[in-house]
Amino acid sequence: MKKKKMHRKIIYHVIVTIFGLIMIYPLVWMIMSSFKDTNTIFTTAGQLIPEEFTLDNYINGWKGFAGVGFGTFFKNSLFISVVATVGTVFSSSIVAYGLARCRFRGKKILVVAMLLSMMLPAQVLMIPQYLWYQKLGWVNSYMPLIIPYCFAVQGFFTYLMMNFIQGIPRELDEAAKIDGCSYYGIFGRIIFPLMLPVLITSGIFSFMWRWDDFLSALLYINDSAKYPVSLALKLFSDPGSSSDYGAMFAMATLSVLPIMLIFIFLQKYIVEGISTSGLKG
Repeated sequence: MKKKKMHRKIIYHVIVTIFGLIMIYPLVWMIMSSFKDTNTIFTTAGQLIPEEFTLDNYINGWKGFAGVGFGTFFKNSLFISVVATVGTVFSSSIVAYGLARCRFRGKKILVVAMLLSMMLPAQVLMIPQYLWYQKLGWVNSYMPLIIPYCFAVQGFFTYLMMNFIQGIPRELDEAAKIDGCSYYGIFGRIIFPLMLPVLITSGIFSFMWRWDDFLSALLYINDSAKYPVSLALKLFSDPGSSSDYGAMFAMATLSVLPIMLIFIFLQKYIVEGISTSGLKG
């Protein structure tokens, strides 16, 4: 029996390792290609390790375009992602607390509406939103990329936080009420600090989605100096003339680093937040 279990474990880990290598190979290929000469990237596509490592792609890519360095694009992405993430986490936590703890008429309708908003494709709202933002004068600014996430309910995060709050014992709320705490005091002093795992989980997902958001930036940003990284990468590809794929891969490699570091150092919070276990013990 022990030998059978050992054999099953070995087979399981071998299969998982093979699938893991298949999934990660495109990323490794892109990173290795960023150190190749631009003219040899596709002629030696089957060769993973470069014959000669070069940093020219990183130097040329970091120079940017039209006097705008690629560092500016990173700053733009960082600003959009951080501000939108902070606004999303804070607004979603307040709404989640209200739906999980407060009693009022129409509560079930609001919960259903929130769930329906998660099922609605973003493409359905694309044209109405663009016309609305155009009338507000927000086109070619960061407002459409930040404001909707700060003041509009994000269904996924609200639902995630609401389930987490429901796992927190209500006895804590009742004890706080006896001590004279209002709903705002209970949220700020008790519920919000206990929500740390799910707050970090929501922050990670929100930051990743805002950092990788290409379509919204393509719709609303016209000035190249305001481009985020996701949109600036396409400037390396010019179908009408020549494309600098080496510089594109180099800057794409740098753009992946923040997401990889966040996932590596904060992955335990993703598991804790999604489990929605509330308090333990």
